[in-house]
Amino acid sequence: MATDTYRVMNFAVLAIGLFLVLKKPVSQALGGRIQGIKEQLAALEEKKREAEAKLAEYDAKMADLDKETEAMLAEYVKQGEEAKARILKEAEAAAERLKEQASKNIEHEFLQAKTELKAIIVEKALAKAEAIIKERINSEDQEKLVDEYLEKVVA
Repeated sequence: MATDTYRVMNFAVLAIGLFLVLKKPVSQALGGRIQGIKEQLAALEEKKREAEAKLAEYDAKMADLDKETEAMLAEYVKQGEEAKARILKEAEAAAERLKEQASKNIEHEFLQAKTELKAIIVEKALAKAEAIIKERINSEDQEKLVDEYLEKVVA
């Protein structure tokens, strides 16, 4: 039993000696580790704040993009409405020009038909008058007309 007591005492002395000898280095190592963890936590907190700041910045940019998109869309709608109005105005002007041209063409065709009709009527009237004159004129009247014509030419 004495050997066991010496062994336990030996172990206790060794443990106390190691504790005294290694207390400072282990304490420093653990303190350094604790300090490293604290620094890492501080760095991570700083990165978290930076990330949140960037997120807020990106959210603001997204809101600005939404506003800009709405503005661009409104501008395109406005341009579309202006183009629509311009196209309708041009179409109305073209329709008016076509209407005027058609009216002029109709008027021209009417005058041309009227002139042709007059020519046909005059031609038929002359033919009718010629036929009536041929029926009613006799040789005495024909000699009388020739004499009158010669008097006019000579005079």
